[in-house]
Formats: sequence, structure tokens, C-alpha cells
Amino acid sequence: PKLLQYGVKVVVQAVQLLYAMLKIEQPSYILLQNPPGLPAIAVAWAACRCWGSKLVIDWHNYGYTVMGLRHGRDHPLVQVAKWYEKLFGRLADYNLCVTDAMREDLWVNCGIKAVTLYDKPAAYFKETPLELQHDLFLKLAQDYEAFKPRAEPGSLGAERSAFTEVDVETGHLVKPRGRPALLISSTSWTEDEDFSVLLKALEAYEQHIHEGAELPSLVCVITGKGPLKDYYNGLINKLHFKHIQICTPWLEAEDYPLLLGSADLGVCLHKSSSGLDLPMKVVDMFGCCLPVCAIYFECLHELVKHNENGLIFQDWNELAEQLKMLFLGFPTLEGKLHSFRENLRASKQLRWDESWDQTVLPLLEQND
Repeated sequence: PKLLQYGVKVVVQAVQLLYAMLKIEQPSYILLQNPPGLPAIAVAWAACRCWGSKLVIDWHNYGYTVMGLRHGRDHPLVQVAKWYEKLFGRLADYNLCVTDAMREDLWVNCGIKAVTLYDKPAAYFKETPLELQHDLFLKLAQDYEAFKPRAEPGSLGAERSAFTEVDVETGHLVKPRGRPALLISSTSWTEDEDFSVLLKALEAYEQHIHEGAELPSLVCVITGKGPLKDYYNGLINKLHFKHIQICTPWLEAEDYPLLLGSADLGVCLHKSSSGLDLPMKVVDMFGCCLPVCAIYFECLHELVKHNENGLIFQDWNELAEQLKMLFLGFPTLEGKLHSFRENLRASKQLRWDESWDQTVLPLLEQND
């Protein structure tokens, strides 16, 4: 039975994890990200009791709300997971969380005192120089049609991609004016992201072009892998666009930040299972000064400032209108898309290590 399988799995994982942890050198702290927290929180707490160490839980979401996407909020397993997280959250020595909304919820509904530590991008998430963009596009063009240059077969050369080329007169690397716009989204292909919203918006965008709108062709890159990828690839294969190409690559780790730093617009379809966490993909996009269109949920305003560093939409129709507005006259250096990027450049965001030093180190030093 599924329930017995799940119970045996949790017990076996708990024993393996506790055995592995007790073999390492005694730490002063154990920092654990939740979710996933079953059985990790209980095991980490037990190890801390054995060592006399302190447990720090870094709340990125609630595990029970993620489980609720599949089983429903009222399922007995989900209710047990909710009780479990509340219990061990109170037993932890310190709690960190990713939004002020989550900090308030932890205190009001769980009696857990937490400190807000916003996710920040690592230092390697930054705008990609044109030379590295060109190299990346040529590399991706070997496997993906969308990155190959739009030209007659006889004019194709090793120094051209869909987005970059070497000027034959000057020898300089340039982005041709007639290039397509590069739109990127990343996902783990799970239930909390409905990619039919993006697909319907792209259909509307294609219709705008047919009706005569001066819009560029689009290359839409959706990165990542997960359980629903085959399902959405099936939907994508049924679409027949003339001006839009969609590809769903699995990128090498070092190529992902380079692609974000090369794109023109990011799209986020993450809808938090709890309504209290923020999408890390947007944090990384902002680190690359990439403007974002993100689907609305309750605390998204703590990250995406509407009409300042991006746009927030409610449904596919609103996203389609935003794409039309942002890409009208592309790639002119005027308009919303350019001003959003300039605002991101001017914001000079903290990086992960700087945020840690400012928020967490004083907390630990004070208590020590």
C-alpha cells in the first residue's frame, strides 16, 4: 500500500541520514533548508541534541502546502506534515524565512519567531558580455534549431547565430537589428506552475503579428526538467507558429546564468503553494538585470515592483498584452523594457554573501 511504502521510506531515510550525520565532525550549527523537511528536520534536531549544536531552519516554503498540491490540504498525511513542521520549527534554535509575509505567518499561526533573509543572486548571475553571448548561442545552435541564424542556406557561416553576428565590414560582433527577441522561463515542471498560461499568451502574440503589429519574432526558451515536462512538450508540439520558436533544453549549470544574462525578458509562472515564498528564478533574473513578467500571488510585491523592474499579470490575456507592449518596436532602446533594465542596473542589489553577512552573522554573534 502507498501509505506503508511512504512510511517505510521515511524511516529508512531517517536512519541513513542520522547515521551519516553522526559520522561527521561535530558542527556548531546545522543549517537546514525547508522544504524538504521530512525526515530531515527531525534528524537534524536529534543530531543537534547529541552534539549540543544549534539548529537553524531556513524556511523557503511549507512542505505540507507542497504536499497539498497533490493530495489536497485536508489529507491526513498533509495534516501530519503540518503538525510536524510546526513542532520542529518551535524546537529549532533559530529560524530564517524568505519573506516578511512568511515571517508574520510563522509567528501568528505557528508561534515561531523568524528573521527575514531574502534570497539574493550569487555573484555569477550578471549581464553576459556580447562575446560570451555569441559563444553560447553558437554552442546551443549545434543542438537547437531556434538558435541558428535566419538566413538563406548559402549565407550561413560559423560566425552567425540567431541573435549575434560578426559585421563583415568592421569585424565587430553585433546584434543584427532584425533579430528575434529572446524570452526565457525556467521551471521544475510541477503543479505549481501552469505553462498553458504562457502558451496561450504566445498564441495571442502570434495573432497580433498576423494582424499587422510591428513585433519581432520570438524565441522562447523554457529550461529545467521535471514530472510535467513531457505533458507540456506534447502541447507545444501541437502548436504551429510562424513567428515563434519554443525550445525546452536542459542546460549545463554554467550555461544557465549566461543565458539569463543574454535574454531580453524573463517570464515567471511560479504560484507559491503557500502564497508566502518568492521564486528564486526571478531573483536570479534580477541579478542578471533581466526584466520579468510574473504571475500574481499574494506576497510577490516584496520582489517584483510592478512598472519598476517588471510587470505582474493575472492571466494569459494580460500577459499577451504585456508582451505586445514591451516588444513593440523591438529592439529600440526606448520604452518600458529598456527602462526596467536600467532600473535594475541602478538598484545595485546585494549579493548572497553580502546579505548573509548583514543579516545572519550579527544574529549568531549576538546569541553567542
